Amino acid sequence: MAPAAKNTSQTRRRVAVLGGNRIPFARSDGAYADASNQDMFTAALSGLVDRFGLAGERLDMVVGGAVLKHSRDFNLMRECVLGSELSPYTPAFDLQQACGTGLQAAIAAADGIAAGRYEVAAAGGVDTTSDPPIGLGDDLRRTLLKLRRSRSNVQRLKLVGTLPASLGVEIPANSEPRTGLSMGEHAAVTAKQMGIKRVDQDELAAASHRNMADAYDRGFFDDLVSPFLGLYRDDNLRPNSSVEKLATLRPVFGVKAGDATMTAGNSTPLTDGASVALLASEQWAEAHSLAPLAYLVDAETAAVDYVNGNDGLLMAPTYAVPRLLARNGLSLQDFDFYEIHEAFASVVLAHLAAWESEEYCKRRLGLDAALGSIDRSKLNVNGSSLAAGHPFAATGGRILAQTAKQLAEKKAAKKGGGPLRGLISICAAGGQGVAAILEA
Repeated sequence: MAPAAKNTSQTRRRVAVLGGNRIPFARSDGAYADASNQDMFTAALSGLVDRFGLAGERLDMVVGGAVLKHSRDFNLMRECVLGSELSPYTPAFDLQQACGTGLQAAIAAADGIAAGRYEVAAAGGVDTTSDPPIGLGDDLRRTLLKLRRSRSNVQRLKLVGTLPASLGVEIPANSEPRTGLSMGEHAAVTAKQMGIKRVDQDELAAASHRNMADAYDRGFFDDLVSPFLGLYRDDNLRPNSSVEKLATLRPVFGVKAGDATMTAGNSTPLTDGASVALLASEQWAEAHSLAPLAYLVDAETAAVDYVNGNDGLLMAPTYAVPRLLARNGLSLQDFDFYEIHEAFASVVLAHLAAWESEEYCKRRLGLDAALGSIDRSKLNVNGSSLAAGHPFAATGGRILAQTAKQLAEKKAAKKGGGPLRGLISICAAGGQGVAAILEA
């Protein structure tokens, strides 16, 4: 490792994004049906090690997580480190913030680098809906715990006699605990409130598939994706997707309320996958002859009251972004790329509509005026979650590395001029959202 730069409380170093690696994302119960979180993240991490020549290297930290975890995953990141070619002296820890996990992990790593605690760190996430944790029902769990604590055979026999009535399992539910509604149903409510049209959702979905297919064909993902279990591309990707084909699909969310617009085609499917990004100080990057793709400048996390406050469950990024812009003296139009997570096409469009609405920006966000519109040609230019799929905790790492590479490519083509910027925005369950600014 390069020696750490002298640091004071007033010094915050620039954080370089050097690149990333992910395995192709796979639809649930498909190619990765028998792969665990540990299998997948170890594969993504090992690909990163190979790509950047990190075998035997001690990183200062590996941080990441999974939304759906078995009890065996209690020390997931550390186990993945031990399964890779990284030095076993590399520490690691887990965190979780629903769909924001991967980006939040990168923010945690970046904070350590900026403060001088780390020189280099890897950050990402993994999730599988093919292998979800299936728990015991509360009655059965309590009975088994009482059996363990019982001190006599008589007590044990009495408890065993209650087992047939208490048998039961719990499968993770795709719904918010405080409302009982799924994320899709919440999004459908917001889509109706914001007047998001079906055709606009289908157009955004078709563009995502088209952009990602084109990016694969021209080799954009060659140094961002490594094969795993026979997959070389995301198997949710539909190169021939079109608005006409998407228009034939029946709505699946918001059907009871009428005028439903959200289908399986303009919503992300359940997906398995893993991603990881490499972040470092400029000194470490220079010592290892690695050129930064971009710099992680700042980030913001927000939450909304979707239970009692009439906020949309997935609208927290609309709050996070203006705070981030204000702190950095930027407008919404000051970006070369906008990477807005496509949990649902309707959510992306709802965010854009909110920022264009003077009423929303004043009443909800406390601003003096609307943030305004973005140049849609700069939105998710190489495809996003609707095309790739969305393994919850893995999405942030995918978007971070993808955005950094986009900035680096444009900077190389531009050859001079002012800085280029990318805005990342990710909605998350629980009414939360994470946003970040990259610069090159």
